[in-house]
Amino acid sequence: MKKVLLPLFFWMLPLWAGAVEGPKLDSVSLDVYDQTSLRRGARLYADYCLGCHSMKYQRYSRMAHDLGMSENEVKKDFLHGDGKITDVMKVSLKKSLGEKWFGVTPPDLSLIVRARGADWVYTYLRSFYQDPKRSNGDNNQVFKDVAMPNALWELQGIRRAVYAADGETVARLDTVQKGRLTAKEFDSAVADLVNFMAYVAEPAQLERSHYGKYVLLYLLILAVLFYHLKKEYWRDVEGPSE
Repeated sequence: MKKVLLPLFFWMLPLWAGAVEGPKLDSVSLDVYDQTSLRRGARLYADYCLGCHSMKYQRYSRMAHDLGMSENEVKKDFLHGDGKITDVMKVSLKKSLGEKWFGVTPPDLSLIVRARGADWVYTYLRSFYQDPKRSNGDNNQVFKDVAMPNALWELQGIRRAVYAADGETVARLDTVQKGRLTAKEFDSAVADLVNFMAYVAEPAQLERSHYGKYVLLYLLILAVLFYHLKKEYWRDVEGPSE
């Protein structure tokens, strides 16, 4: 057993250490049953993310149904050109152009919240800062040297890094140009965006919760029936003889 567990321990140690020493994440409270928040998040995604990042597992029609949106609303705010409401949320950006502009193809974000966690995505989207050394002009505290530029800069504003004594560690971020939103408003907007992405990562959770209460009620009734059946079955059974 030791021969098996010891190598496994040393193999997992770097992963454990990386998790412990990772960036400090801010906590975000999400509610995927808040349709108003999901709608705001969906519009933010369409305006600032969908140009580069697809959601290939999400259809506009499913989003409209779950978020209580009409077909006309979806066509007006999300669909362009000859797009259909039955289409998945894909991008027009060609792979070759994505690699040319960013160095990598912008990833699909359908499952990003499940893969990274809501707190990670929330903190990441709020941690961009100016970095003249980078080709895209931006860097990120959570994901150092990420290829993605700060797509939300006009809402958040532009920030610069103030470094610690070692000259490498980012101590804080100072705003050098205000955005359209205050810090509190921006945090709320990003929370809506992450909330929408959390919904897209598992749309079935809405239906599962809806039917869950009926399943529990069914099991409760079944338990009562089985209890009375058991009493009826054992009522006439004689106990062991002395």
